[in-house]
Amino acid sequence: MRFFHLSDLHIGKQMHFYNLADDQRYILNQIVDRAQELRPDAVLIAGDIYDKTIPSGEAYRIFDEFLNRLGEITPAIPVLIIAGNHDSAHRLQYASSFLEKHQIYVAAMPPEKETDCLKKVVLRDTYGAVNFWLFPFIKPGYVRHLFDEGVVTDYESAFRGMLEREMTRGNLDYAERNVLVAHQFFTAGGSLPQTCDSELASVHVGGLDRIDTSVISAFDYAALGHIHGAQSIGSERIRYSGTPLKYSVSEEHHDKAITLVTLGEKGELTVEAVSLESLHDVRRIKGTMQEILETARTEEVHRQDYVSIVLTDEKEVYRPKEVLSEAYPNILEIMVDNARTKAIHSALGRAHTDTVRMPSPMEAFREFYQLMQRQPMAEAEERVLEDILKDAQEEIV
Repeated sequence: MRFFHLSDLHIGKQMHFYNLADDQRYILNQIVDRAQELRPDAVLIAGDIYDKTIPSGEAYRIFDEFLNRLGEITPAIPVLIIAGNHDSAHRLQYASSFLEKHQIYVAAMPPEKETDCLKKVVLRDTYGAVNFWLFPFIKPGYVRHLFDEGVVTDYESAFRGMLEREMTRGNLDYAERNVLVAHQFFTAGGSLPQTCDSELASVHVGGLDRIDTSVISAFDYAALGHIHGAQSIGSERIRYSGTPLKYSVSEEHHDKAITLVTLGEKGELTVEAVSLESLHDVRRIKGTMQEILETARTEEVHRQDYVSIVLTDEKEVYRPKEVLSEAYPNILEIMVDNARTKAIHSALGRAHTDTVRMPSPMEAFREFYQLMQRQPMAEAEERVLEDILKDAQEEIV
């Protein structure tokens, strides 16, 4: 049994207010091409299909195009999808019964009633059945009512309780081959997965959302979502696939790929990375204004990348964004690292290697709004401002 393990598509996401629709279409089309080439027995998507709980019409279209292209492959490849913390469970669940007729299986909500069970999809190969358990993102409050008082006290007890519930009912037998698809923050004996800037907002301060991998160690493979860097956690059988695209500069050195898993007989497993190539890379550039402009002349192919620029000029540079945008039109941020900024940080007791970052227009307005109104901007207000800034950016380009 061979299957693709994907997660955290975050369709509709913007990076420093750049629309990533073309980048996402490009990478999703590559995934379809790899599926046509390698013919996996299933495609697993472990949550965070969309970046927002109320996706834009464009985001819906991008995912619809992806599913339609996958659906054109013959023989049909089953697609197994769960909801992540960024998804709206009710929206993702819509039309799921219809999609199932086309071998697209969606589990967006955990069991709600006493009679409900976790969704299990059974596929077969030459060695028999493989049970795929679709476990959407949960918080303790989502499932506490299914247990006696005091049983569910945190994320780990909630997750463990749901699995034990399936075992008690005779649905989950670890003697069989079982694959878990889940979207949570797993740790291994206190060891944390490596995180990125693009997912830090989803990880709870204080570790309240942590679940130890011992809870899922009996599965033949755990296909996890939530963490944006591909990695195993505690065992080769427990893996985060990471995002198919780079969504922050902290992912600069990530090699984005599809995780291709092959299950043999009970206990046999191999994991491979199927490389993906992005439409635009995400990277840092550091140097004086003159050095950066000279570099741009020699790397025409890479000038469209999303870049974070660190200027090391000792003298203040006049209107750096306007000048640098001629060379690199997709600038994420501009920071300054020179003797003056080091002296400032030294006076503040910070590391000399820190840089002073020039805030984006959105960040600057957020701070101004907070100062004037004494409260943060509402989500609706942020969306209006995003549209204004997007229009302004298009006018400049």
